[in-house]
Amino acid sequence: MNKATEVPDFLFESSWEVCNKVGGIYTVLSTKAHTLQAIYPDRIIFIGPDIWKEKKAIDFIEDADLFSDWKAYAKDVEYLKVRVGRWGVPGEPFVILVDYTPFLGKTDAFFFQMWEQFGVDSMHAYGDYKESCTFAYATGLVIESFYNFYKLHDKNVVALFNEWMLGMGALYIKQNLPKIATLFITHATSIGRSIAGNNKPLYANMESYNGDQMAKELNMEAKHSVEKQTVLHVDCFTTVSDITAIECKQLLDKEPDVVTPNGFERNFVPEGEAYVLKREEARATLINVAEKLLGCKLHPNAILISTSGRYEYHNKGLDVFIDAMEKLRNEEELQRDVIAFIMVPAWVREARADLKYLINNNINQGIPLQMPFSTHWINGMEEDKILNYILQKGFTNEPSEKMKIIFVPCYLTGDDGIFNKSYYDLLIGMDATIYPSYYEPWGYTPLESIAFGIPTITTDLAGFGRWVRKEGVGDNISQGVRVINRTDYNYFDVAEAIAQSILSLCTEKKAGLSAIRHRCYNLAFRAEWNKFIVYYQTAYCLALQKMQKR
Repeated sequence: MNKATEVPDFLFESSWEVCNKVGGIYTVLSTKAHTLQAIYPDRIIFIGPDIWKEKKAIDFIEDADLFSDWKAYAKDVEYLKVRVGRWGVPGEPFVILVDYTPFLGKTDAFFFQMWEQFGVDSMHAYGDYKESCTFAYATGLVIESFYNFYKLHDKNVVALFNEWMLGMGALYIKQNLPKIATLFITHATSIGRSIAGNNKPLYANMESYNGDQMAKELNMEAKHSVEKQTVLHVDCFTTVSDITAIECKQLLDKEPDVVTPNGFERNFVPEGEAYVLKREEARATLINVAEKLLGCKLHPNAILISTSGRYEYHNKGLDVFIDAMEKLRNEEELQRDVIAFIMVPAWVREARADLKYLINNNINQGIPLQMPFSTHWINGMEEDKILNYILQKGFTNEPSEKMKIIFVPCYLTGDDGIFNKSYYDLLIGMDATIYPSYYEPWGYTPLESIAFGIPTITTDLAGFGRWVRKEGVGDNISQGVRVINRTDYNYFDVAEAIAQSILSLCTEKKAGLSAIRHRCYNLAFRAEWNKFIVYYQTAYCLALQKMQKR
């Protein structure tokens, strides 16, 4: 086959998280965009949901002149409500936001088509299934409309769909536009995440699990069905790590065609003097908030550590993080102030008015606030797992305690009412991060951490942790990353290993910390998108080859 026929002329990539910062996939796509634009300049088009109504879409730069002829046709002839512009991230690729809500009343007919053509069983759907699949359908319509309007039939067109939420979009294209090469990527299988989240031993029992059977047991039939059928029918199926590839083979009955690990972009990290100033500013903000909440002065050289991610209490290892901090708290060798921040969005009600008042007026009242463990009030606070476990483990956050723990239960987008800084603008102030995941197909947060020069702790159940091991490091946090062996049954060993790693970091001198920071940069350099994009190019090539055989 002529190599030229294997190169995409146009790339469509769709996700619920395009211009919609709700999870790690936003970071995957927004950082990958720069490299894709360099390789396929203005031939990559991202498609996301227009959920914003009167609010401004995140990082969306609308441009009325872009594809204006198609946009008018789509609106007047095909009744598609779209907005077109560029994604305000490095590379600034084209982006189309589609309003899928007009199609919500047509889901029965569409779901029947998916059952009839591909065997997707939507009978037991609930929660976000209907909305997600309707957006996927609308995405298919947008690609179809654009493809036909601009007469791309003689071009190599590739369409990549992220996660089960977009599965029906891939199937719609496969059915209606067979000359488009389809790809589907799972960042985490819906059923694997559910097995782990229900505290079932995923790894010890992996070979005995049947995906369809477990989907019935855990009430995941609809999501598992659309994911599995998409995997079986697209031209190329990928996932983000070797550990998830094993999971896919067992639970989805299909081994991925390619493993496409997640990279990062250095242009998200400030350099030189800008880095120093950002770090100082972040530390000052974090310590100031902690002092106002705790009612005591903290040493300016306190060790600041954090964990972050989605509120998956067991899967993300939030439970083991708290246990590790409790072990550290009881270490007689701990001689420095340590403040641990749990930056995990919960069902937040509002920023604390009492804390906000002290911060805005720079008042140090000398006594702790009520519930000195949380920066925001949470709905159903008495039922919150994180706060309950902090209290159960006996934390006090009293001035006499070297180890203090603070829950930051909000999205850090710069407008939370307390910190008013983005996540990256706070991450840069940390001395270490900890992500002791039980279920983590890749693990963006530890990669982000080392990209910012912050040493991190992860586990070998995370795809990133396994990649680090392949790179020949991970034995000690002084290498930049500590990769801890985690199994279904060694929970307390993991907590102890984390506590000892942080304790060793507390004894490092300034020169040692500087050397660790440089090791972080060097390792992150090996995981930049310009190193990993080749795996996607391989996937595009495989999809085009399969399409051309039809």
